[in-house]
Amino acid sequence: MAKTFGATSTTDEVLEGVNLSGKRVLVTGVSAGLGVETARTLAAHGAYVIGAARDLKKAEGATAGVREAAKQGGGGFELLELDLASLKSVRAAADKLNAEGKPLDIIIANAGVMAAPFGKTVDGWETQIGTNHIGHFVFVNRIAPLLREGGRFVSLASSGHRRADVSLDDPNFERGDYEPWVAYGRAKTANVLFAVEFDRRWRDRGIRGVAVHPGGIQTELGRHLPPGAIEALREHLNKQAVAAGQDEYKFKTVPQGAATSVWAGVVAGADEIGGKYCEDCQVAEVTLTGGLDLSKGVRPYAIDPEHAKAFWAKSEEWVGEKF
Repeated sequence: MAKTFGATSTTDEVLEGVNLSGKRVLVTGVSAGLGVETARTLAAHGAYVIGAARDLKKAEGATAGVREAAKQGGGGFELLELDLASLKSVRAAADKLNAEGKPLDIIIANAGVMAAPFGKTVDGWETQIGTNHIGHFVFVNRIAPLLREGGRFVSLASSGHRRADVSLDDPNFERGDYEPWVAYGRAKTANVLFAVEFDRRWRDRGIRGVAVHPGGIQTELGRHLPPGAIEALREHLNKQAVAAGQDEYKFKTVPQGAATSVWAGVVAGADEIGGKYCEDCQVAEVTLTGGLDLSKGVRPYAIDPEHAKAFWAKSEEWVGEKF
């Protein structure tokens, strides 16, 4: 009987007894938080992990524990320079991997930014849609042919997708005022739609795509938030919980937050998670109700297959590449 995991499950609990020797995994965003923990637990269970990061010096320091875990667990680890806010960097990183030609078993698109002030990427895209979606869209699609049969693509999304659907005609807020959380919502919905359409395109070849929400965690992702914002959010959520007769809200630890990524990438059944949005190591329910903050469930627009097809086509148009 398969084990059941939940909101408090950790990465090591999810991978207990799992041997990943011979598996090659790519994880983006390994300079802090969830990316480091994801890489650590996979390497500790024998996987060879390629960790992608924009700032290699920072990532080198942050992943010292990953290298030690790899040494102790029989895995391996290397760093790859990848700036998702620059398509030149994205294409160079993908070209490097393709030139090496070594197969991959799992790609985990973990890197991202949240609620950033208005800015643009090197290529002129609003920072959050450009970094969280466009950079990953080009990078993952270019290296997807390296995935072996049975491989998986895990796209880190968020309950933040509840704040906004993607905009097909105004991704840069040229016809409206910029709002950081709306931009974040658009980008996280984009992460889900990408996984949905990726799964449709690759599943006949035995490769699946899935989107995951790690949960509420205090990491460097909140670096753009004003002082006191996290505390105010916790207080707000606790008031909501008390009013609903529920326990007070608790942020997840980093190992708990990264657990859904490794569960979806390694442990869960392919047909169970393919084309789905998962949270707390389970497939999320589709819902129209609940608050926008950290409520459970996925909005219908984020997993709509036709919407995902249209958004994929628009993304190809934006980047000038067909995949």
